Amino acid sequence: MAGSPDSSYHAPQLAVDNIDAYLAEHQHKSLLRFITCGSVDDGKSTLIGRLLYDSKMLFEDQLAALQADSKRIGTQGQKIDFALLVDGLAAEREQGITIDVAYRFFSTDRRKFIVADTPGHEQYTRNMVTGASTADLAVILIDARKGVLTQTRRHSYLAHLIGIRNVVLAVNKMDLIGYDRAAYEAILADYTAFADSIGVKRFLSIPISGLEGDNIVTRSERMPWYTGPALLEHLETVEVDSSAAQRQPFRMPVQWVNRPNQDFRGFMGLICSGSVRAGDPVRVLPSGRSTRVARIVTFEGDVARAFAGESITLTLTDEVDCSRGDVLSAAEDPPETADQFEATIVWMAEEEMLPGRPYWLKLGTQTATATIQQPKYQVNVNTLEHLAAKTLALNAIGVANVSTDKPLIFEPYDKNHTLGGFILVDKLSNATVGAGMLHFALRRASNVHWQAIDVDRDAHARQKHQKPRLLWFTGLSGAGKSTIANLVQKKLYALGKHSFLLDGDNIRHGLNRDLGFTDADRVENIRRVGEVARLMLDSGLIVLTAFISPFRSERQMVRDMAPPGEFVEIYVETPLAIAEQRDVKGLYKKARAGQLKHFTGIDSAYDAPVNPEIRVNTAAMSAEEAADTIVAYVLENSR
Repeated sequence: MAGSPDSSYHAPQLAVDNIDAYLAEHQHKSLLRFITCGSVDDGKSTLIGRLLYDSKMLFEDQLAALQADSKRIGTQGQKIDFALLVDGLAAEREQGITIDVAYRFFSTDRRKFIVADTPGHEQYTRNMVTGASTADLAVILIDARKGVLTQTRRHSYLAHLIGIRNVVLAVNKMDLIGYDRAAYEAILADYTAFADSIGVKRFLSIPISGLEGDNIVTRSERMPWYTGPALLEHLETVEVDSSAAQRQPFRMPVQWVNRPNQDFRGFMGLICSGSVRAGDPVRVLPSGRSTRVARIVTFEGDVARAFAGESITLTLTDEVDCSRGDVLSAAEDPPETADQFEATIVWMAEEEMLPGRPYWLKLGTQTATATIQQPKYQVNVNTLEHLAAKTLALNAIGVANVSTDKPLIFEPYDKNHTLGGFILVDKLSNATVGAGMLHFALRRASNVHWQAIDVDRDAHARQKHQKPRLLWFTGLSGAGKSTIANLVQKKLYALGKHSFLLDGDNIRHGLNRDLGFTDADRVENIRRVGEVARLMLDSGLIVLTAFISPFRSERQMVRDMAPPGEFVEIYVETPLAIAEQRDVKGLYKKARAGQLKHFTGIDSAYDAPVNPEIRVNTAAMSAEEAADTIVAYVLENSR
């Protein structure tokens, strides 16, 4: 009969007198990676602590520390607080919740395990996604007193979305409801209906008590009506199809080109699917060049064959162009290449997603600049309803089209997690802001091609006897951008230069009249202007733009559109107080009165340039002087 150990109980500890024998014994056991997830305080950490305790995977000093910590900061009175084995962060121990993802290894006579204790709080859903990304099985915990909650649904939906097909529903804290069978079956019926709606057709449900040990390692006599396996029994015996990836076509993203000397050139990486033999024909993507495998080199020496999940170095029979980010694949069955996709995106940042803003997209070993269009819909995890959305906020899940600045080698996520799963990274902060799963390439990605034009941008520039330039004026409203840009254009015209001025207000009368002043609309406003400016540069013009363009990310996006050296950032620097004093259009007055929302400098941020090519301070110089400074720069850098 399961019981609660008191502080005097000592579980048998690991025998480590002969560590070599111990490691040899465990080397060939199968490995199961699983996560525990669910809502806050459903008992995930306690469950893992109990598994570690009862599987005898604690050293004497760990047990002593656990007993001491349980008395000092535990939540179970004089009993052992198993959650303390996992909740290592001070903030977690103080609050009694899990914040970070905690990974723990343990082993039984039958199998090895790596378990990820993922946070239950909605704020840390992104950490749950991280833990689930490598898991074979998910243990979804439910507090028997509370039943199915929003986070239960959210984590179940995410686990299924990420591709976890082995699910255990652990109805925890049965001791707190008197091991009531009717209450358990009501929760099971509720969850079964939701699971069926998201496509989870099979799962195992177990009534447990993590604290008391009921149905954790052995079946509990307190619930004789439950006839299924104990949790550990199921974890030890559940079938995990580790060979599924090996049955797929060969794929190996190249992580590094190893060139220790002039006689050796090897391509290193982790095989994400299939297998490869020496002599096999392979294709290098994206170039499409075919060759054959000469050798398969490992740390232990050359091998004749390697399989999915193994890290290897391949040498090839031909000298081919191959580098990090390329993919080596089966020659007769290569993956697809595209630059536009439909994808499911899980947003993981406090700041909402801004459609049109450039983010780094990392897919396997590939990195590209990606922009996300306005979501097609957002998923309500409670009802699975598809909701209209202009953006995605923290923890939101939606479907959107994604475009990249170069073709990516990919496969749909449900076929290959490595070549179908990606993360999004903010270009300025380098913070991971989202994770996604590719569905398919958009048809236009393969149907739309660049058309060759005989009269190219160099010909246009030679005809005009000038170098194309994009003079990008940025600064607060009232700083003098339009006034100075207009003067610069007049001076360039007088010098016989061909130029065109794109002014922020003028553009909003036509091309961008459909856009407002939210952050998302400001991003799209600058993206469109950048595309128009790029076309004008191709025609050989000197383009002047006068926009607040408050976000550094979007100014960098336009800089990246232009050839090196052609983008000139001009910071029209003016203190807010002086710009507000001018207030030619009366905009600051309206913003202060609350009549004008999202106004830069008042209730919307302005990212000042860090290293602009030109800086003019209109509080210290006249507009005429500023214009002369800019024209002098253009002439000096046109030689």
